[in-house]
Parts: sequence; C-alpha cells; structure tokens
Amino acid sequence: MVGRSPGEHSQRSASVKQPLLLLGGGGHCKSCIDVIEATGAWEIVCIVDLPERKGETVLGYPILGSDTDLPKLVAQYKNVHITLGHIGTPKHRKKLAELAEQAGANFPVIVSPLARVSRHAEVGAGTIVMHQVIVNASARVGSNVILNNKALVEHDAVVGDFAHISTGAIVNGGVTVGAECLIGSGAVTRQGTKIAVGTTLGAGSIVAQDIEVPGIYVGVPARLQAKGES
Repeated sequence: MVGRSPGEHSQRSASVKQPLLLLGGGGHCKSCIDVIEATGAWEIVCIVDLPERKGETVLGYPILGSDTDLPKLVAQYKNVHITLGHIGTPKHRKKLAELAEQAGANFPVIVSPLARVSRHAEVGAGTIVMHQVIVNASARVGSNVILNNKALVEHDAVVGDFAHISTGAIVNGGVTVGAECLIGSGAVTRQGTKIAVGTTLGAGSIVAQDIEVPGIYVGVPARLQAKGES
C-alpha cells in the first residue's frame, strides 16, 4: 500500500504523460477512461480484450490484442490498469492481474482530480479512486480495488484487495470490508462492522452487524440470501 496525496497518486507530471495499457474494454472501461483522462497524467495506448474484439475501439481507443498478447504489450508499455469490472466475481480481474504481474507490469494508483484522498490514508497498487470519492484519514484501501463514483470510505476503515465499493456506497468508520467483496450502490455499513471475504452486499442494503458467512446479502437490515462458494 501507499500513502500519498491525491496528486501524487494520480499523476507523475503534468507535462509528461506516461503510457498506460488497459485490460478490459466493457462499460467499466469507459468510466475508467473518463477518470484517467481527467488526471492528465496518462496516455492510454491501447486496450486488451477478447480476441474477437480486436480492431474495435472504446471511446476512440483501440483494442489491439487479447490475454495472449500481454507479455509483448507489457514489455512495451509497462504501466497497466485493470478496466474489467467486478462482474459477479473478481476472479477474472484477479486472473488478469496475475498475468500482467507475471509479465512484469506496474500497477499505478489512479485518482480522479474530483476525489478527495486524505494524506493520512493508504491506497494500494492498481486501485482506482473515481469521481467524488472520499477516502478519509487512517483508512486503508488494498490493491486493485474499485472505489466507484461518490463512494465514501470513512476514517479507520479497511477495504481488502480486489473489492469493489460501488456508486454512492458508504463504508463507515472502522469498518472492515474483506478482500473480493462487492458493496452495492447506495449500501451502508454500520460503524465498526466486519464483512467476510467474498461477500456481495446488494444495492441499498444496510449492514447492522458483522457478516461472518460469505454470501449474497440484501435488505434493511441485510440478510443472507445465498451462501458463497465454499
């Protein structure tokens, strides 16, 4: 993890853009592109997606290869951001991260200039902090996390690797969100609660007590609807 100001997280130099390779060309990629462009720090060189999409573009950026092309592309451009969304499970994002890491990739932290990250917070490699997100003092955010638009991570909260805090979700003070969790849009976690690794919390749900059994939780208060994979 790193603990720096938003400016240090999101850009190297206002005058020299660094090349950046994107992994995943779907809807989440479009949102990431908007944030990346807003930083003014990165030159998006190309996107990696499914082989059959080679030659297409996403917001004007070309899809030039697939997973099998990663070693060559990483050797050329080095900096990588995973723009594949958290589609029910983070396993596809994790696989891409493993492939890129094996190829020697760097995973920069991307922070929107419209976000606020406390200089007393820590944010891990490969994480994106999108528009109007707040990460407060002494919060610790892991690697390859998605902090989606308008999410709030309060003081002393911990968010594990490959988690996704979705749009408008609130992770209150002292909350621990386990690795690979999906906290749905507008969901709220009560101060000090702990959420088990791999849990999915439905949109608008409220966590009033610790979630110890991974699974899908929905409602007010959030209740288990289906157990997670063993």
